[in-house]
Amino acid sequence: MGIVEVLDPVQPTRAGGWKVDVSRGERNGRVSSEWFNRPDDERYLSLDDLWANVKGRSERSRSRVVQTADIQVEAARDNPERLHLMLPKAHEPVAPTHWAFGQLASIVGAPASYLRQLPAPLAGINLQYGLTNHRAEQVKTFETEDGRTELRAVTGPDYGRIHDYELVEAVQRIAGNGTGDTRWKVPGVLDWSTGVYNPDVEISRDTTTLYASDRDVFLFLVDDRNPIEAGRLPDGSPDLYFRGFYCWNSEVGAKTLGMASFYLRAVCQNRNLWGVEDFQEIKIRHSKYAASRFAHEAAPALTRFANSSPQGFVNGIKAARQQIVARSDEDRADFLRKRGFSKAESGKIIEKVLMEEGRPPESIFDFVQGITRLARDKTQQDARLDMEGRAKKLLDRVG
Repeated sequence: MGIVEVLDPVQPTRAGGWKVDVSRGERNGRVSSEWFNRPDDERYLSLDDLWANVKGRSERSRSRVVQTADIQVEAARDNPERLHLMLPKAHEPVAPTHWAFGQLASIVGAPASYLRQLPAPLAGINLQYGLTNHRAEQVKTFETEDGRTELRAVTGPDYGRIHDYELVEAVQRIAGNGTGDTRWKVPGVLDWSTGVYNPDVEISRDTTTLYASDRDVFLFLVDDRNPIEAGRLPDGSPDLYFRGFYCWNSEVGAKTLGMASFYLRAVCQNRNLWGVEDFQEIKIRHSKYAASRFAHEAAPALTRFANSSPQGFVNGIKAARQQIVARSDEDRADFLRKRGFSKAESGKIIEKVLMEEGRPPESIFDFVQGITRLARDKTQQDARLDMEGRAKKLLDRVG
């Protein structure tokens, strides 16, 4: 149990993959949500292709701080249903994207949904009034040339922009092209009929986990040709994990910059993550010093995780398995009650472990697994996240 076996990445995957037990750990649906909602033109088959798109977009963009009172709103000459903006010292009007229009309306305190329902001239009058009387006086614009000049973002003057390509470049430094030229790659697929996870699946628009839209990027990669053994299953077979991470950013202010690292047991066809353990997350708001925080915190954290040994994780699992906290039914009930679980919840947690392990819970690890399995049964997200959070705190306190 204390020995970590990392299989040689140059060896062919054994029998099409590895048997895994996805009944353990947590299920994470973040990647699946991205996969489900991304149209084909937002899906990329390699990091190089993704980088080329967002880098080229950045090179065609400019950012500047302007006085709100100097922004002129006018209905488009060729389309009276659309608004254009004339920015100070600009030679031609810019067309706000749907996202930028919402930002602009929010800045001046106008309901964007209401303005979009008005005829363009009337909406323009309302928006112009708000800009002329805006107390903050200044905004930062982000304009991109792509056949015509689009206004892609309108933020406060101190908005700290981290470009999408900067995040992609940070990932490329550890993952290459993300297609298997390094340890880190687009994930394979779990075969539910056999319980075997196969890392060697062709990367297509149906399977890729590299995404970019006009307002964000999202990337998910795994080291799934190098399984980590962290203990044994009840039948004596190895309990295998893989390392994984996902990260995201929006250079137009649609979301924070962030990244999450974790260990997982499998990824299914619709990109749900199964058997997740040791989930860690970093988020950086696009405040004034965001670029500096990205350079000194987020990017190095990603590199450290990519290059780190799994020994700490394995030792934590080992310690949790070895730390016996209950040997009787009374001990088990008391242990769970002191951690805020009701009598009914405690009974279900014990039952979950009994069904899976063939014995009642004894160690910290047993209780954590029982709690996370019960969390999956929760239909309300808040209740599920609360229970998963209590399981993580319990595991974090080991030792």
